[in-house]
Amino acid sequence: MDKKKVFELPAMFRALRHRNFRLFFMGQGISLIGTWLQSTAMSWLVYRLTGSAFLLGVVGFCSTLPLFVLSPFAGVLSDRWKRRTILRFTQSLALIQASIIAVLVMTNTVQPWHIIGLSLFLGIINSFDVPARQSFMMEMVDDNNDLSNAISLNSALVNSARLIGPAIAGILIALVGEGACFTLNALSFIAVIYALNQMKVRDRAMTHKNERILSGLKTGFEYVIGFRPIRSILLNMSLVTLIGLPYVTLMPVFAKNVFHGGPHTMGFLISSIGAGALCGAVYLASRKNVLGLGRYIYMAGILYGTAMAVFSFTPLMPVAMLVLFFSGAGMVVMIAASNTILQTISDEDKRGRVMSFWSLTAGMSTFGNLIYGSLASAIGAPRAVTVGGCIVVIGALVFSRELPKLREIVRPIYIKHGIIKELNAGIYAAANPVGIIEKKQSR
Repeated sequence: MDKKKVFELPAMFRALRHRNFRLFFMGQGISLIGTWLQSTAMSWLVYRLTGSAFLLGVVGFCSTLPLFVLSPFAGVLSDRWKRRTILRFTQSLALIQASIIAVLVMTNTVQPWHIIGLSLFLGIINSFDVPARQSFMMEMVDDNNDLSNAISLNSALVNSARLIGPAIAGILIALVGEGACFTLNALSFIAVIYALNQMKVRDRAMTHKNERILSGLKTGFEYVIGFRPIRSILLNMSLVTLIGLPYVTLMPVFAKNVFHGGPHTMGFLISSIGAGALCGAVYLASRKNVLGLGRYIYMAGILYGTAMAVFSFTPLMPVAMLVLFFSGAGMVVMIAASNTILQTISDEDKRGRVMSFWSLTAGMSTFGNLIYGSLASAIGAPRAVTVGGCIVVIGALVFSRELPKLREIVRPIYIKHGIIKELNAGIYAAANPVGIIEKKQSR
């Protein structure tokens, strides 16, 4: 009976009962479609102008380099400033960035250096946006038991956009050119800015308001490095974003050289990833709580890496789309499960900094884009993706060996937050001597 209740619609969408999250969900849903319109159009525009797989990597490098450099500082500010204010500012700047590139493309004056410069600008914006948006999730959802559902619904939203956006972009590029995609993306930011303005957010205590930025950064670094579960999850995600996620930047190469298609082919390939990711996110949203998510991280990692490797050498478009579907499912389950656990076990006054290091792992794709661009130029895109997929699988297997130790440390935190009920807590306390786990946590 309980198993059936998990899959009922009210359970799957329970986080939407929170007004602030509901506003965010609707505004973000519109904006994310625009984001994927721009991302797809940007990749095709670069490859159309230059014909270079290496420059695809360079553009990806420029868009993620600021994440790697600035995110730790942005996390300190996210713990000291109002996160909604930060998001209003970053979303407004993103609107300006999209508008500029739309004008350049539609007036036929765009040059590769324009794209590189504007990608760098967007990367700077995202460096401050991502930590604030991730840590703001707890402020939009009043009940900790709904946090896992909110993060999963947000992942479903992201990947619904990944499914819809590239497909629309492929059609628009073929019919009217890339400029329409950038224009629609600029307009889409109005929705999320409006949603942020309509929210009613309670002011939280600013415990680090007078702390120096470098001191706050040191405190956050020591917390992340010293707490084993957070450290292990971030290291695993760093490997995935370095070697796994950047393979998507090579989709124009596969679309044109392997499957002999155009922008619509690229759109279908990326949308296949989005379809799988959406299904993975919906499945996670159907779960009641965060218990057992650690196992999902390594299982999804194995699925993701295996699908990458299989995709790299399949010559048939239908088979490639099916494999990418499983790749997307593995990717989103791994990312969303990791994100949920991090937010659940982090101290409130350090959550912004923890999520800044989460953003920092995304910045690893900075170097991954260059690696893939260089490897694709040297040994070809298919072989480069094969190597990446195998490394992702190895990383997942290493994380699986670490998991039993992490469960032992995290369980008391779940008991404290009420995620594990008192009956289970009593059984657990009887089976473990007092103080052992707490001592391990304090090391």
